[in-house]
Amino acid sequence: MTINIKNINEFDLYNPPKDFISNCYQYYNLLREKNPIHRNPDGSYIITSHKDICEVYRNANIWSSDKKDEFWPKFGDSSLFEHHTNSVVFIDPPDHSRIRRIFQHAFTPKALKFLENDIDNLVENYLDEMQEKRIIDFVSDFAFKLPVDVVCNVLGVPKKDRVLIRDWARQILGALEPTLSDQQFKDGCDAVDKFKSYLKDEISFRRRFPKRNKEEEIMSSLINAEKSGIALSEVELLHQCIFMLNAGHETSTNMLSHGLNEFIENKNELWRIKKNINLIGTAVEEILRFQPPIQINNRRNKVESTLGGIKIPGGTSVHMILPAANRDPKEFVDPEIFNIARKPNRHLSFGLGIHICAGNSLARLEGKIAFRKIVSRFRDINLISKAKIAKRLRFREIEELKVELIS
Repeated sequence: MTINIKNINEFDLYNPPKDFISNCYQYYNLLREKNPIHRNPDGSYIITSHKDICEVYRNANIWSSDKKDEFWPKFGDSSLFEHHTNSVVFIDPPDHSRIRRIFQHAFTPKALKFLENDIDNLVENYLDEMQEKRIIDFVSDFAFKLPVDVVCNVLGVPKKDRVLIRDWARQILGALEPTLSDQQFKDGCDAVDKFKSYLKDEISFRRRFPKRNKEEEIMSSLINAEKSGIALSEVELLHQCIFMLNAGHETSTNMLSHGLNEFIENKNELWRIKKNINLIGTAVEEILRFQPPIQINNRRNKVESTLGGIKIPGGTSVHMILPAANRDPKEFVDPEIFNIARKPNRHLSFGLGIHICAGNSLARLEGKIAFRKIVSRFRDINLISKAKIAKRLRFREIEELKVELIS
């Protein structure tokens, strides 16, 4: 398909072409080929090469994750501003280092081993239900349910409250899109307020009844952080919980949905993994490379910097386009081919450097268990209708994936 743009140098991330969602990878590839350090009309820069994005990730002393200056014009003095400037992903050291230490305790090999049986049982139960239905929406019947249950187990959220999480998360994370309507802003702020109110009640209950806390739960670790020598304010505590509940399932849901869709669209790879289930690890990495759940990450330079021979003034925001880096032919052989045995596979879907996704090991574990059981359980899987892609830029989300399962 020919993309609808006469001059890629006129590309505007905040006002992309009408066919952009359907053909975003073609646009990103063309940017990387023709203008890898592209100046957006608003003065920010779009970065698309693997090499340049790695350089930004690795130089946290120059390229800041702090979003206060960037988010203030967008959010003002609002609940969304408070959340997105206090969660661990959008702060710099030393606060970032202090808070991240808590999350690291939750994703040790020992902690993941504890979760493995839990994930295994959840997957088996979902697959039993799916097998009975035969025709399903994979997003609602599996890809959404598994990560929500897993991350809520990790945090210690009661099962009765989990129905609340999805809508709140989508409204809060949706506010990170490049453009935001008044209604989206209001919904996002309301979601943060409701989330905080819910968590305040839960934290208060756990402090009154400390036996409710469990060593392997992140919420318990956050509440008891001071005992480990890590001081958290109430605002920091609330927003780390919200961040984990949001980020912990959004990206995994997208990974699972896109993974199944790619196996259906590339049946040769589905047959390949059925014959050799030992490829499951590299298959998950290839899913992450080929369809990164988060498409855009951002940094702002503290001082004038040079990328790809282009001088970028201090205080400038850059948009790092992860799918463009993940399909960079200078880094990957035949990057447009979905190859489940690809090695090496230095994709950037979990980021790099000090801000590499804290839950990457958990997401990988979910993917390995889920796809191992899916491809083993069903003889074939076919599309009922083409995957419905959400109109979002920052997150590559499949809203609906109707499939037929053949036992």
